[in-house]
Amino acid sequence: MPHQTSYQKYGGWLPTSHEIHRSFVEKHLKVAVLRGGPTAHIAAVEEFKNAIKNDATMKDLFDQIFLQVSAINTVPNFETLLSMLDTILQSGPPFHVVRDSEGKVTGEPIGVPIYLIFDLLSNTAAAYDLFRLPCFNAAMKKLLDSWGSFLSDPERDSNAVLNTGPEGWFGQTGVITMEEKIHPLKFNDTYAIPDPNADNRGFTTWDAFFTRQLKEGARPVHFPDKKSLIHSACESTVYRVARNVKAHDQFWLKSRKYSLYDMLDRDEENAAYFAGGTVYQAYLHAPDYHRWHTPIDGTIEKYEMIDGSYFAGIPDEGAPADDPNFPEGSPHAALIRSQSYLTINATRALIYIKADNPDIGRICFIGVGMTEVSTCDVTVKEGQHVSTGDELGMFHFGGSSHALIFESKCQITFADVIQEGNHIWVNSIIGRVGSRLLAEKCRL
Repeated sequence: MPHQTSYQKYGGWLPTSHEIHRSFVEKHLKVAVLRGGPTAHIAAVEEFKNAIKNDATMKDLFDQIFLQVSAINTVPNFETLLSMLDTILQSGPPFHVVRDSEGKVTGEPIGVPIYLIFDLLSNTAAAYDLFRLPCFNAAMKKLLDSWGSFLSDPERDSNAVLNTGPEGWFGQTGVITMEEKIHPLKFNDTYAIPDPNADNRGFTTWDAFFTRQLKEGARPVHFPDKKSLIHSACESTVYRVARNVKAHDQFWLKSRKYSLYDMLDRDEENAAYFAGGTVYQAYLHAPDYHRWHTPIDGTIEKYEMIDGSYFAGIPDEGAPADDPNFPEGSPHAALIRSQSYLTINATRALIYIKADNPDIGRICFIGVGMTEVSTCDVTVKEGQHVSTGDELGMFHFGGSSHALIFESKCQITFADVIQEGNHIWVNSIIGRVGSRLLAEKCRL
């Protein structure tokens, strides 16, 4: 049976606590304001600034963003945004703790801190135009790669946020949050810990913590001999299941469909092959395990790395009436509501697997880099045979999403728990193909 817990829609991307959200942005805004007007920036931010300023189109679009953004935005201009980036890019993603009006301590991980200051900006028509430009994403990639180097360099202090203090990831509030979705297991029972007794658990960099491996036996593959079963490729929260997906489809503001041709980087042959099939998509939060596992037994046919956007979403009219976190019409989180769109536009990895089971046929795993995720890292080779649960690759540095594409002949029945908002462990059974074999045992 798939292990699952219900989880807040934006949790792990935007803080579920609006007080934490506001406090984090204000903290960096105050530092930026104290620095005053135009000033020297760290090298990566200065290079990003020059790339924007020296391109008339990008400069104009950024000016338009600040004219179009919601009135609740508190980042006043491009120069202030740059100063906020100066601070953010010199630290690992923090665990932010605040006291509410009654003095109660509450905290949440800020796994994608850059996105928090781009959130409202991205929900504008000008951002939709700017953030899709190849020249903008080339400049953003350099900025994110620089931060990625910092987060993975043992000689720097990206692991300073990994401590047992009140605002540390291993502090009391931090551990409670990280163990919320792995209950009844504990953090040290779930992951391979370099040094369980160290204040930072022995993780020498933020990236080492982010890409931590599972402890043997923590996420077993159930019924590995049953080739009709589909297992979860990532530790993730269900976003959507779509059937009879078209090779070509269009995106409109209120109709975010999947388009296989665009998802598969305009590969007409593979789009036609998977036409009429099924797409399963789920997203990962910062505290999640970020390595990908193969959901089936099969052979790696090929993989591709696709450069794309990092912060481009579809602007919308705000949160819907039934939104669990924001009042109706709130301009926050448009990018998170655009996850199906990100499968065609964001930086991503495509891994094609030919299943041993002919009833499954071929599948495609898509690792989707969202926001400041700058690296999708494939660890398998073409022609390699993989067994269910074997590692395929991993995400580095930030939030992310993934999708599985099944061909039309693969008649997959999903488990009852595969519902939007349910958090599913990696290697859990998410569905089956073919006969109803083991339906009762697997509780599908």
